[in-house]
Amino acid sequence: MSEVVIAINPGSVSTKICVYSRDEEIFTLQLPGSPPTVSDLEKILEPHLTNSVVMAVVSRGGLLKPLTGGVYEVNDMMLNDLKKEKYGRHASNLGAPIAWELGHILKVPYFIVDPVTTDEFESLARVSGVPGFERVCRGHILNIKAVVRKACRENDLDFNTARFIVGHLGGGISVAAIKEGRMVDVNDALLGMGPFSPQRAGALPLRVVLELAYSRPRSEVEDRLSKASGLKGYLNTDDMVTIERRIIAGDKKAELIVAAMIYQIAKEIGAMFTVLSGRINGIIITGGLAFSDYLVDVLRTRVEGLGKLLIYPGEFEMEALAQGAWRVMQGEETVREYA
Repeated sequence: MSEVVIAINPGSVSTKICVYSRDEEIFTLQLPGSPPTVSDLEKILEPHLTNSVVMAVVSRGGLLKPLTGGVYEVNDMMLNDLKKEKYGRHASNLGAPIAWELGHILKVPYFIVDPVTTDEFESLARVSGVPGFERVCRGHILNIKAVVRKACRENDLDFNTARFIVGHLGGGISVAAIKEGRMVDVNDALLGMGPFSPQRAGALPLRVVLELAYSRPRSEVEDRLSKASGLKGYLNTDDMVTIERRIIAGDKKAELIVAAMIYQIAKEIGAMFTVLSGRINGIIITGGLAFSDYLVDVLRTRVEGLGKLLIYPGEFEMEALAQGAWRVMQGEETVREYA
């Protein structure tokens, strides 16, 4: 009988379920639609667990109070905050309740790892320039920390002393400074900071923001800046494979816009280099756009002078969830309390 951990990642259009041993993924399922009920989940998992002993259930963490990163046991206060949507509504809010209920049924511990609202900013990073408004820590925290751990394992580094710049390049782009295991700075990947992305506007001149804000309803402006800007706004597609084909075929506009996005990514990496005082173990590029050799090669020419470039295409969120649970189960990390 093999010992395994069940990892759950609920999303708005599908839910991902994975089972991991200590060393590898055993199987994965992508369930379309809204997250399944726990009774349905039991039926789905049962045939895959006949030769396994479940040691823990772990889920992506939802919108909670600002927290230090790490592994948290699901408790009543956490469940209550999520039920009341105290810090906002998101599909990930369902993860902890599912882990709690399934864990109770299986009589095993239940955790979340590096929740969405992880906030490890240093005080300087919070000052926005406008009194009464602070910069907030909002980025692809789970995958960012996962690839830092991966880089540390592969390069014989201690996660708790390592210093990396990480660019998560997806539909939104997060460029983060990781210092001694903490994400001490990152651009707001959803609205208003950092490079533009396949869908999002990134940082904008304030005059443009004001003109948009006063010209149409807020919801319309937010949708345009977060879903219909960037590559999609300029080129009518956010698919990098399609855009690369256009560039190869001689589309000069596509070439310019992609070059501008890479230019802005490189600038943000340079900014995080100064956050870490120029002392880094390397620069990590991850997310869906990291599959693009074209993008990575152009980016390399701009940033390779700052440090070693490590490429981890795609995302490692499910692996990160399972590994977090195993670290706690094996006594390598102390579980945190949500209080």
